[in-house]
Amino acid sequence: MTEKTYHIITYGSQTIKFKLELNHRKSLKITVTPDLHVTVKAPSAQPIDIILEKVKKKAHWIIKQQTFFNSLPPPPPERRYLSGETHMYLGKQYRLKIIESAEEEVKLKGGYIYINTREKDNLEKIKTLLEKWYSEHARVKFNQRINLCYEKVKKYDIKAPLKISIKKMKKRWGSCSKKGNILLNRELIKAPSHCIDYVIIHELCHLKHYNHNNNFFKLLSQVMPDWQKRKERLEQIVL
Repeated sequence: MTEKTYHIITYGSQTIKFKLELNHRKSLKITVTPDLHVTVKAPSAQPIDIILEKVKKKAHWIIKQQTFFNSLPPPPPERRYLSGETHMYLGKQYRLKIIESAEEEVKLKGGYIYINTREKDNLEKIKTLLEKWYSEHARVKFNQRINLCYEKVKKYDIKAPLKISIKKMKKRWGSCSKKGNILLNRELIKAPSHCIDYVIIHELCHLKHYNHNNNFFKLLSQVMPDWQKRKERLEQIVL
């Protein structure tokens, strides 16, 4: 059972409020979310004064994370799927152009995503057509990037992934299972190719080092020395 309490620490003239969750874990973990909330997960057997001291040592990092999230642009308004609305594809913005047509298709041309449909005023239908288009392009693009990325990592004695899956997710760009299955967020198709490659390389490195330990980050830096810049760029994308 997890015990949850709230605490406040000070760092210079700033205060940090965080939620503390105590459970049967082995180590302390601090998470800062884009809404600036701070969560600390710690072993239930660890004294509270030791936990607070560890959080204080990470205060600079916590504030740095909150400052970064504060610098990001606000989330976009709720999608309406009307002509003129902008949508991302491979790191660039395109405007929707809804056209009444006997055909049911989506095409990318110039600075526009053209959606041809018999039901021009059916917003759910337009959304479905666009989502299907994103999924189809993600499948093709991700397979291309995976093949290219694996060529870069195989010399590090990294085995090929057992299975690649694509799914629309809200909180993660990708994940890797202990069995060797890699899951990629379909929303990555809206990011630049170099950011897609970062996520793929990140997950491929997990095939050799499953946890985020020193060996993992050492390998990631060997394969992709500029991974931190790519990660920062990815975090700035408003989907």
